[in-house]
Amino acid sequence: MNTPVTRRDFLKLSAAAGVAATLAPTFTSAASAAPAPAGTNPFQRAGKPRLLLSLAAYSFRDTFPIMRGKPNTKVPADKATDMFKFIDYCATHGCDGAEVTSYFFAEETDDYLLKLRRYAFLRGVVISGTAIGNNFSLPPGPKLTEEIAATKKWIDRAALLGAPHIRVFAGNIPKDAKNFTRADADKVVIKSLEEVGDYAAKKGIFLGLENHDSIGSAATLLPMVKAVNNPWVGINLDSGNFRTADPYKDFAECVPYTLNVQYKVEIHAGGGNQPADMKRFTQILRDQGYQGWVALEYEAKEDPAIAVPRHLATMKALFA
Repeated sequence: MNTPVTRRDFLKLSAAAGVAATLAPTFTSAASAAPAPAGTNPFQRAGKPRLLLSLAAYSFRDTFPIMRGKPNTKVPADKATDMFKFIDYCATHGCDGAEVTSYFFAEETDDYLLKLRRYAFLRGVVISGTAIGNNFSLPPGPKLTEEIAATKKWIDRAALLGAPHIRVFAGNIPKDAKNFTRADADKVVIKSLEEVGDYAAKKGIFLGLENHDSIGSAATLLPMVKAVNNPWVGINLDSGNFRTADPYKDFAECVPYTLNVQYKVEIHAGGGNQPADMKRFTQILRDQGYQGWVALEYEAKEDPAIAVPRHLATMKALFA
């Protein structure tokens, strides 16, 4: 006869399992050494670092004929692409994943999303995530309500698409927002993230707040993510978006709270652009035991048709 396990027995077994895990010969980052309440502390990742190569559709932003639901008439006919061709590109260039930026979807219907999901699966490409351009730095009112509703709509779409992660923004304060300070906006951002984060958790979708717009440092990003206190909300870590004297330091501070990484080929340091040291960024991820997607998001001046394959090759070599 099976003897029921009491709550006390369960706690004893759980404690024993924790000791065994501590003694196991696996890689454990410094960030995951001390377990703590979910949502307020670093994500727990046991084992060796795993860096998975993805490519952001934003890298080819000038070739999509649709931009945020409107025709992009500047795209030459001979260079026009779409999400299905982008999936083909990822497969051809050996990317494990594809980050399908929402701005470029020809349609946002369920039928379109399911077709894209099926197409990516048959090509052996994982949809690593999607990205939206929301703004939560708004005074409470109809516009903020619309932004929250649109984010929830994309959470539903991501679930249908099979995209486990969405990049979200804090946004910027509109010029016409009178007597609405950055401190006021930050409180609204946190409250908005709490609401959409709860919704995302019910759908099994992660939300990664990016160091973008009003967030230019780890000092501004980390307190905001911690304040949300949701294990489904973390950081979308963009290597090129820090506006500090030492972007590598800020990058390293954010890794323990990161859900998704985007590599840029340039960084902002010392008041200007300079080439990014991808090897250094990669070593930071390895040293902290990061496991997950690292997407190339190309924004430099060189033609992406020439530059992207070269940078993908560099990333493959670094991740191997």
